[in-house]
Amino acid sequence: MKRKQFSEEQIIGILKEAEAGVAVTDLCRRHGMSSAINYAW
Repeated sequence: MKRKQFSEEQIIGILKEAEAGVAVTDLCRRHGMSSAINYAW
């Protein structure tokens, strides 16, 4: 079974940052994820 890298609370926090206007590239760099994951959420 695959382990999730991010909890639901972390995902919600990251998405709220993106809605606030933080650039996706900055979010990905800060949280150590790919931009594809951000768009998949």
